[in-house]
Amino acid sequence: MKPTPRSRRATAASLLGTVVLVLAGCGTADKSSGSAGGATLGFVNGANTHFHQCLLKSVEQTAKAQKATLFSANSKQDAATELSNIEDMIARNVDALIVQTVNVDALEGDIAKARSAGIPIFLTSVATSDLSNVLGVAKVDLKKVGALDAGWIAKDAAGKDVKVGIVAGAPGAASDLLVGGFEAALPATARVVANQPGMFNPAKAQDVAENMIQAQPDLDYAFVANEEMAFAVRKAFDAAGAKDVKIVTANGTEDGIAAIESGQLSATVANSAMTIGETAVKNTIGLLGKDQGVDKIANIPLVLVTKDNVSDAPQYCPK
Repeated sequence: MKPTPRSRRATAASLLGTVVLVLAGCGTADKSSGSAGGATLGFVNGANTHFHQCLLKSVEQTAKAQKATLFSANSKQDAATELSNIEDMIARNVDALIVQTVNVDALEGDIAKARSAGIPIFLTSVATSDLSNVLGVAKVDLKKVGALDAGWIAKDAAGKDVKVGIVAGAPGAASDLLVGGFEAALPATARVVANQPGMFNPAKAQDVAENMIQAQPDLDYAFVANEEMAFAVRKAFDAAGAKDVKIVTANGTEDGIAAIESGQLSATVANSAMTIGETAVKNTIGLLGKDQGVDKIANIPLVLVTKDNVSDAPQYCPK
C-alpha cells in the first residue's frame, strides 16, 4: 500500500527530554507465537522526562493486562533516531506501532515508512491534520493547556496591568502550541516581556529564569512549559528574591500537585500520562480488531489544578 500525501501541518503535544536508546522486549513471545492470542505492539517513546517514563510504564502495564506482546524503544529527542526505531519495529513485524513523536515534521517519514510495510501507527499526544494515514490518536490539546493557564492569570490579575515571562520548551510544534495557546488567551492587560526556551531541561530553564528575573525584576507571572522546568524556575526566582512571582505550568505530576498545595506553584494543567498510555494501548488493539465502539480520536481530559481543587487532579503515573 503506497503512502498518500499528507499535510505537514499538525497539532502536537510532547514534553521532551533526553535518554540513551533502549530497545527491549516487554513480553515473552514473538509475533509468530503471539502472547495468549494478543497483538504484538511496538512503542517508540520520545525522551526520558518524568512524562515519558510514566507513559512507558502505563503502556507496559496496559499491554500486559491486554495480553499483548510489547517492544519498546526511545528516540532520545532525535528525529533520525525515531525513524531508525520505526525501522527496527518494522523488522520485528509488529501488528501496530504506538509513537510518541519527538517532532511532528518527522511523522511524515515515519508514517510513510510504516505504511509501506503495512503496519499502522497510533499516535500519542499528537493529532496530525490528515488522520487518514494513521490508525488513531490519544490527543492532548496543547493550545487548550496554554489557554487554561492564561485564563488563571487573567482571573488572578483581575484587570491589573501585569508583566509575564515565558520559559518555553524545545523549539518545535509541541512547545509552540503550548506557548501559542497561552499567549492568545492572555488578557490585553498582560504583557509578555520575555520568552526564552528552557529546552525541557531543568538546568537550562534555571539559567533562563536567572537571566529573566535579572532583566525583569518586577515580573508578576511566569508560564513554564512543564513542571520539571517550573521547579528550577521557582528555585531561580526565590534565590533572586522574587518569591512573589506566580508560576503556572503543565503536567499534573505528583510533585506538581504537592507544589500547588504548598504554594510553590500557582496552577498546573493536569494531563495524565497514565491515561494517555492506557488509552493508546486499548484503542490500538480495539481499532486493529475493528471494534466499532472505539473512537479514532480520543481526547485526553485536561484539568486546571489550583489550591482550590487539588483533589480533582487525575492520577499521573501508574504505581
